[in-house]
Amino acid sequence: MKKKALFLVNPHSGKGLIKNNLLGIIDVLVNADYEVTVYPTQGRGDAERLTRERDSIYDLVVCSGGDGTLDEIVTGMIQSGRKTTIGYIPAGSTNDFANSLNLPTSMKKAAEVIAAGKVFACDVGLFDEDVFVYIAAFGIFTEVSYGTPQEMKNMLGHMAYILEGVKHLQNIKSYQMKVTYKTIENNGFGETEECEKVVEDDFIFGMITNSLSVGGFKSLTGNVMGKNVVLNDGLFEVTLVKMPKNPVELNSILVALMSEKVDTEFMYCLKSSELLIESQEEVAWTLDGEYGGKHTCVKLKNKQKAIDILVPTA
Repeated sequence: MKKKALFLVNPHSGKGLIKNNLLGIIDVLVNADYEVTVYPTQGRGDAERLTRERDSIYDLVVCSGGDGTLDEIVTGMIQSGRKTTIGYIPAGSTNDFANSLNLPTSMKKAAEVIAAGKVFACDVGLFDEDVFVYIAAFGIFTEVSYGTPQEMKNMLGHMAYILEGVKHLQNIKSYQMKVTYKTIENNGFGETEECEKVVEDDFIFGMITNSLSVGGFKSLTGNVMGKNVVLNDGLFEVTLVKMPKNPVELNSILVALMSEKVDTEFMYCLKSSELLIESQEEVAWTLDGEYGGKHTCVKLKNKQKAIDILVPTA
């Protein structure tokens, strides 16, 4: 009996290249013994709904789009309470999470990974009642991810975020925050144990990530505490950038971010499985590059190995 695949396609992601590659992708899946049902998404939230309401007959859910499309697929999967293996054909502008999974940029080769790859159990994040795949962020630059015109993203990729973000530098806003987080430390007796810590400060930017790449920049999150990012260890990498006291400090922060380095003089960098972030005023958040609403208190939790996704065998 043939296996069944539900193929959800965002025809507007990136440069719309899926339109010229669709038949080739389907051919790869059919040759891998899948009976394929194709559905072009009709708008925001469509992929999430279709995944949540999918029939139990499907052995595989394939999506083609950007990180936002993958976010919808994963959200729908978590909401359904049923785990089905996911195949991802990246077609966005930066494809941060696809880079973290080492997925090919070629759509046909990405389809071949789905046909012959291995299943990887990957962490996802919970943001109160919402879900994010690889990043929750607030502050400077975050509005750029959902405010940059798609045409600019298509032409310039991650450079679009930088160019658009520079426009906001003269209006830097900080947020007084209390961050309570769980971490693992040595207890002094040769053993590790979970403990709770608190930091309070004025922040202009923060990101809670499970990714090797953010905004097209590789290695920034991997520099946290000098440790490599592991996508299924149950831990987030957290970077919180302090409010600069003067233009010189601001320049140092920007240089650190642009050069993909962490400067602990101006940043808190930590790993955590769970955080409670409280602020005196509402803060706008982005989840996987999409607007996540304004909040004064949010709880973020790592849901370890929550999804199964196909990755290259080597």
